[in-house]
Amino acid sequence: MNFLKAEWRKLAIINYEINPEILEKYLPKGTELDFYKGKCYVSVVGFMFLNTKLLGLPIPFHRNFEEVNLRFYVKKKEGTEWKRGVVFIKEIVPKPALSFVANSFYKEHYETMPMKNILHEENGELLIKYSWKDKIWHSIEITAENQPLKMEANSEFEFITEHYYGFTKKENKTSEYQVCHPKWDYYLIKNYQLEIDFQKVYGNDFECLNHRKPISVMLAEGSEVEVKTKKYVI
Repeated sequence: MNFLKAEWRKLAIINYEINPEILEKYLPKGTELDFYKGKCYVSVVGFMFLNTKLLGLPIPFHRNFEEVNLRFYVKKKEGTEWKRGVVFIKEIVPKPALSFVANSFYKEHYETMPMKNILHEENGELLIKYSWKDKIWHSIEITAENQPLKMEANSEFEFITEHYYGFTKKENKTSEYQVCHPKWDYYLIKNYQLEIDFQKVYGNDFECLNHRKPISVMLAEGSEVEVKTKKYVI
């Protein structure tokens, strides 16, 4: 059953390498960390949620909004198959009702903060900026060439964007939900600027990211998405 339908557009993805030991306490039971070429990633992802429908119904004043999240990458063995997914440390949205629904039904870690965005196209360039306020303003800003390119097989971009499950940890229980979407196009990055206090927004475990440069910066076009109803797996 589809719980949510929406478009996720202009996904600004900031990737960092992190010590896997930091993430162990956040791992849902039954999952393990998923590595790309031996590296453990966490990503800050900002994007637009557009034309949102819950259980097939549009919700007034809650159809179009920003989201910024911090996530890492996991996999779970089911029979002979691996399910590759993400675990969210925190998801920030601008409206309290969004946090309430996501936290109640999906046991996620949503918080409500003031947010704003800039999506600008001019002279063959894209300017994408997502900002959120936790006493002070934090922001992700990317300038990219305005020419979408096809995903390359076995690329870092494929690894980051081709995780189709969300896993959540609630004490000793693990739940999962599936996110369905086609492969995404990407844009070549020209420049980026970050104003993020990781310790302030995400806690002491992620203070180390304040002193590191991203391992990569990406901009995905995104697509329509469908989120399936969650189920408990452990």
